[in-house]
Amino acid sequence: QVQLVESGGGLVQAGDSVRLSCAASGLTFNTYGMAWFRQAPGKEREFVSTISRSGMTLSADSVKGRFTISRDNAKNTVYLQMNTLKPADTAVYCCAAGPGGYGNAKSDNYNYWGPGTQVTVSS
Repeated sequence: QVQLVESGGGLVQAGDSVRLSCAASGLTFNTYGMAWFRQAPGKEREFVSTISRSGMTLSADSVKGRFTISRDNAKNTVYLQMNTLKPADTAVYCCAAGPGGYGNAKSDNYNYWGPGTQVTVSS
């Protein structure tokens, strides 16, 4: 079956950098679009970044210039490099796999989800 497993979260200070990883198995990884979403306590799930099967990326305005999504098809892994972290970035970050086209920012379009990894940014 399909599994997505995130890693790399933790407790960091404002201004720090963190790289999240999401290892995928049970699917033909290079045919899927991959994305990161996040959910903070008491808030709805929010789109962060997505990367198409061809490597085209789209990010939310709130993270543009700070976060970078990338993928390594040889390792069946998608990454989220997060720089200049802010307390407002505190959330559970989940990766998702879905349609391979560009710009898919709606969570309903994604078929598979990981359990998430907590990122906490202290001020």
